[in-house]
Amino acid sequence: MEKVTIWHNPRCSKSREALSILESQECEKDIIRYLETSPDKAQIKNILKMLGLSARELMRTKEDIYKELNLKEEQDEEKLIEAMAQNPKLIERPVIIKGDKAIIARPSSLIADFLNS
Repeated sequence: MEKVTIWHNPRCSKSREALSILESQECEKDIIRYLETSPDKAQIKNILKMLGLSARELMRTKEDIYKELNLKEEQDEEKLIEAMAQNPKLIERPVIIKGDKAIIARPSSLIADFLNS
C-alpha cells in the first residue's frame, strides 16, 4: 500500500480514531502534528487542490479564532489560506493524503475506501 500522511491533532477524538484505523491497516504513514508544525500557504493550497475544496470548506468555522478574525465576512481565498497558515487550529481534521489525493476523514468510514482507491 502507498504511504499515507495524516495531519493529526492528538487531542481530537476523530483524529485519534483516524490514526487508529491507519495503524490497523498497517500502512506506512507520516504523522504531521499540524498544530505544532503548521503547514505553510503553499502546502494548504496543495491540499485544497487535492481535496477539490475552497479554503472555507477546509476551515473549522466554529472555532473562536474564526469569529475573532471575522472570517465569516472574508471572501478572499488568499486571506483565508493565510489565516489557516497562521492559525492551524482553523484547519479541519483529520486530513489524510495518499499520492495526489486527500480526504477529510469525517466520518472515519471514508478511510477504508480512500486507502483502497
